[in-house]
Amino acid sequence: MEKVRPVKTRFHVMSLSVLNEGRDDLPEQYKEGIAKGWGPVRVGIAVEQRLGSDALRSYYTAIGTRFHPGGQSAFSEDATESVHDVIAAALADAGLPADLLEAADNKDLDEAVRKSHHEGMDAVGMDVGTPVIHVPGPDGSTVAFFGPVVTPAPKGDAAARLWDGTLLVASTPGFYEIKRTRTVGPIFD
Repeated sequence: MEKVRPVKTRFHVMSLSVLNEGRDDLPEQYKEGIAKGWGPVRVGIAVEQRLGSDALRSYYTAIGTRFHPGGQSAFSEDATESVHDVIAAALADAGLPADLLEAADNKDLDEAVRKSHHEGMDAVGMDVGTPVIHVPGPDGSTVAFFGPVVTPAPKGDAAARLWDGTLLVASTPGFYEIKRTRTVGPIFD
């Protein structure tokens, strides 16, 4: 988006582990994945604390690429790599210090993870996922919303049109939701 609109994207730590804390209605395998999810977000917080939001963006991009299009699902039962292995590789991909991996097991970072999570999520509520976007509203207030979730991601002018429309809809007072059933999985190109 930054190529087609005057937008500066800043990444913020959001955690599915925090979002789902205390939920008893989840399948056991999902709960196990949530428990493993603390490591990557603790490292994200450590990256941001030590090196700033641009480094966090690099880390999120690297680890997201490994988990999603890279297919390194360290969270599944048949995973061939540990979560620590994937985090270490993502840190290397992003050119970040390898010692940040130590943060994965540092429970002292959990309150910072929760704080960051709530700073991002409280404006939209807890019944959504990611991405959550915060933008200046037409009256100077902040407008926050979940989405858009689009696959494949549009490029160039199509991305700009989607962005403009999303901002228009999201800044409409009383607007809450547009949704349809997904008919295709994520397409990464």
